[in-house]
Amino acid sequence: MINQPTRIQRRRTKGWRKPDNCVIVTRPSRFGNPFTLAGAMEWLGAETPEQARETCALAFKSWVSGSDDWWMGAEAAATRKRLVEALPELRGKDLACYCPLPEPGAPDHCHAAVLLALANPTP
Repeated sequence: MINQPTRIQRRRTKGWRKPDNCVIVTRPSRFGNPFTLAGAMEWLGAETPEQARETCALAFKSWVSGSDDWWMGAEAAATRKRLVEALPELRGKDLACYCPLPEPGAPDHCHAAVLLALANPTP
């Protein structure tokens, strides 16, 4: 039986190592979320870090799916094109980001969760 790829919380603690079969998708990797928590709080009305994470994940999902509502222009289009073309590299891999992991049963407000769904579509 093949395990479903999952999201891993990347750590900056001494001794933490990236697990095998895992890709780091934090900024500044090419898979990093261009939407920041600070931007969500400053411009989009998020009042807490949790709200900001949710807003950033929603903005990322919308943007990577083709919407220009969040970020537009030549740089945005080129960045999105590179990211979408590289999605097959993430298929079957665990993804690591600094966002905290959700409680069991809670939604995962992290762009890595969006990338997992896009790279590993359910048949």
